Amino acid sequence: MSLNSRLSHSFDNAPVLALNQSARYVLFSDCHRGCGNSNDNFLKNEHLYFSALQHYYQNGFTYIELGDGDELWENRKMEQIIEVHNNVFCLLSKFAAANRLYLIYGNHDMEKKKTSYSKCHCSRYYCTDTQQIQPLFADMNYYGGVILEDVSGLRLYLTHGHQADLLNSVFWKLSRFLVRYVWKPLEHAGVLDPTSAAKNNHRKSLTEERLSLWADEQQQILISGHTHRPRLGSADSYYFNTGSCVHPCCITCIEIQNRALTLCKWTLDTRFDRTLYVAREVLAGPLYLSDYRINAK
Repeated sequence: MSLNSRLSHSFDNAPVLALNQSARYVLFSDCHRGCGNSNDNFLKNEHLYFSALQHYYQNGFTYIELGDGDELWENRKMEQIIEVHNNVFCLLSKFAAANRLYLIYGNHDMEKKKTSYSKCHCSRYYCTDTQQIQPLFADMNYYGGVILEDVSGLRLYLTHGHQADLLNSVFWKLSRFLVRYVWKPLEHAGVLDPTSAAKNNHRKSLTEERLSLWADEQQQILISGHTHRPRLGSADSYYFNTGSCVHPCCITCIEIQNRALTLCKWTLDTRFDRTLYVAREVLAGPLYLSDYRINAK
């Protein structure tokens, strides 16, 4: 299956959500939530992520996760991830209860592609606030892609982006084996995974070139993750990237409101009295879709 076929197939039966003046969406990707051990790259930024999610929940945003939300290559059990990060999943369950949660699977959580996965592994969790077992999202579907569409027919295509990487799409089980049994132990010694588009600059650039080429050829806005490199397109570029939640000292995301896209960063900052707080910073944008030179289909 070619790159074009793999990307196009991701949007077969994808949910189509309304993109109007009142719609509010926030797009995150590559959280890589783990089990709380030394390999859990999400752990250092969990407080930033939780604070950002509180902001978006309180302000009426719909949360869309573009894949690799949970690290299921290095970890075998989703239940352990939920247990360690139960405060995060508690907040995600509130998004789900309000019908404001959409989850896309990536290469590191490809197992979620199975229709029964959520019911088997994400149906409930132990809430530390109530000290009780609470329902999570047993009936949640994980998608290959999500489409945002306005009344004019203009569409934004959201997917993880691993489809542009043969090793992490077609041969993902081989990559999982290498990560789980080879690169995970070597990570402790500081060895970076050369098969990862996020850690290998050559693979990262090649993947982004392929995704950008697909978006330009289709003349459709494509928003992905996978490479961990945040990017807001321009009126002449159709390719966007949310970045990730495992940057050394920040997390990045793309906000969509008032039919405009804004690339944002959440990080720790210091007030004049030397107290710390979680700050939201605009990295690029807003880019208004009304100014976008694109043909609606």
